[in-house]
Amino acid sequence: MSEAFCGSKAALFYQDSLLVYLRDDKPGLPFAACWDFPGGGREGQESPFACLQRETQEEFGILLQPAQIIWQRSYPSWQQPGALSFFMAGRLDAAQAAAIRLGDEGQCWRWMPPAEYLALGAAVPYLQQRLQHYLQHMAG
Repeated sequence: MSEAFCGSKAALFYQDSLLVYLRDDKPGLPFAACWDFPGGGREGQESPFACLQRETQEEFGILLQPAQIIWQRSYPSWQQPGALSFFMAGRLDAAQAAAIRLGDEGQCWRWMPPAEYLALGAAVPYLQQRLQHYLQHMAG
């Protein structure tokens, strides 16, 4: 594991839609009032999955299992030059989808079709690119 790893985000699917949330609209917050994916910054010596698992539990009250992650790739961090961040894709089950609750961050959450997220003007741009990479990979 790279010591320069700084965080994880994930496209989490239930059926054919993505779990997204609207970021808070606060001055100085990166991507304020944009639609975002679950995840965030690394704490301590977390692995990429452990980081995502913790963030998803904090943000949405659901506990991911490693087997639910179906794809992962590292990218240069947009925030920390020289560091890596991880982007994953995974599938939620019906019980997790029914148990979602918004934590302390964000204004609201919703299910969004991937094509809508890719076309959205108020989405986190680098996550649109990473989602597109994943979808291209899955298309073969």
